[in-house]
Amino acid sequence: MGLKKDDLAHTTDSIFEIDSYKSKMGDDKDIVVLSFTVLGEQPAIDLVNFIEKGYDYVLDADKTSGEQADGKYRVFVELERNNKISNQITEILGGVGKLANLENFKFRYYKNFKSLPADEKTLGEVVPFDSDAYEIKIGEAPMENYKNFFHDSYVDDVIMEDTTLILKKQRHDPLFFEFLEYGNKEDVLKSIKESYQINKFPEVIFLSKYIGDYNISIYGNKYVLESKNFCIVLKKKYETIN
Repeated sequence: MGLKKDDLAHTTDSIFEIDSYKSKMGDDKDIVVLSFTVLGEQPAIDLVNFIEKGYDYVLDADKTSGEQADGKYRVFVELERNNKISNQITEILGGVGKLANLENFKFRYYKNFKSLPADEKTLGEVVPFDSDAYEIKIGEAPMENYKNFFHDSYVDDVIMEDTTLILKKQRHDPLFFEFLEYGNKEDVLKSIKESYQINKFPEVIFLSKYIGDYNISIYGNKYVLESKNFCIVLKKKYETIN
C-alpha cells in the first residue's frame, strides 16, 4: 500500500541539508546530495521508497544503515547537478511535505550554520547548478561549515538540529546551545551590546577544557567562540555547563 498524506507526520525534520554529504553515484561537483533527517527506521525506509518511485530524475535514494549519533536516520537523495535542480528540489519537497505535514522547509547548504528558506528562488541562488560553480561555492567560506569550525576541537560530534547546536564528547554530558549568529570576528563583536562577564571565568575554563583551544568569551547570556577570525554566538539552552 502506498503512502498517504500525513503518513510521515512528526517523523521528518523541516530543515534538510544540501551538498553536506558525499555522493556515492559520482563526483560531488556533478551530483547534488539532499539529506533529510528522519525519526525512526521504518519512516526512513518509507521516505526512500516514496522518493525513488515518485521522481524519475532521482539518481538514487538511500538511508543510513543505523541510527546516527543524534538517534535519528539520514535519508540521502542524489540528483544530477544541472540548471533544473532548484525546480526538482522544490518538487520533491512538495511531495515530502504532504507526507510529513510540513509546509515550510529550510535548508543548510554544505553544513552551514544558518538555514535558509527552501523556496525555488533561494535554492536557485544558493545551490550550484554546474561543476565550476560548485567548486567556487565550496571554496568560498569553509568556516561557515559547522563541522569545519569545530574540526580542531576536542569534541567527538557536532550536530545541528533546527537552531540547536549540540556538542558531544565521550564520557561527558553533551552541551546544548541555541545558535544566534555567525560571521567575521570584527563584525560579530561590534554587534554585541551586552557586558563582558568577568565573573564567568570558571565557566570559560570548563568550556575550554571541553571544546578545545578556542577564544571563549561570555557577554551577558551570549557565548562567543572565536576561530581563525570567525565567531559564533551561542546561548546556553540547558544547565549542563558547570
